[in-house]
Amino acid sequence: MLWFAPGRAGAQSPLAPPAQAPQRILFVGDSFTHCNGGLENHFRLLAESAQPPRVVYTERATKGGATLKILQGLEAVHAKIQTGHYDLVILQEDIPELTEHEVTPFLEHARQFDREIRGTGARTALFMAWAYERLNWVSLDTIAEAHRALAKELSLPVAPVGIALARALAARPGLAMLGQDREHQTMHGTYLAANVIYATVFGVSPAGLSYLPPGVSAEEAAFLQSIAWSAVQEWPKPR
Repeated sequence: MLWFAPGRAGAQSPLAPPAQAPQRILFVGDSFTHCNGGLENHFRLLAESAQPPRVVYTERATKGGATLKILQGLEAVHAKIQTGHYDLVILQEDIPELTEHEVTPFLEHARQFDREIRGTGARTALFMAWAYERLNWVSLDTIAEAHRALAKELSLPVAPVGIALARALAARPGLAMLGQDREHQTMHGTYLAANVIYATVFGVSPAGLSYLPPGVSAEEAAFLQSIAWSAVQEWPKPR
């Protein structure tokens, strides 16, 4: 199923038939996934605002401050993966939180989750997050390289949210993408993440999607949709 192959710039239809697009999606991660009302809800509302609407069912399995290593030890997470009949499971790692101060645990536990997910008949995608000052042992470049390596090894799609967020901050320093803790997203940051994941999952530009969360203007949404699409287009695609 070619769910993740992007079209050309400006394309508004997926390369895969709509019937093959994922309809049941589970988001697994930490507070980056569940803050601001839940990334899965903003993703669903974005999809529903497409023309014609994309109807998806979304859930999350999250724990604040939890790495994939911690989530691997939670029976509730495995129960959701095993019984939810999902088409797609999106894994979000928080690499700065790894106490080993190396990316190896991310690689190991993402592999384990991927094997489990594939065993249910679903597919895996990665939500690549970002670096932050509180736990500054790792850079965005290192986070990105770890995701590239794993994506190449396992042939996984990656939603490069961290890269898109850095680009949005560089292009508009006055538009707050992170909150006062300089770690968790503002609503603008969550909206950007939802657009990056939308573009990754469906392989089309999110430009023109009409859903606007509270506090995000139409002009800001158009800017963030453009940033999201350019980041997804430039990320290496799985083969």
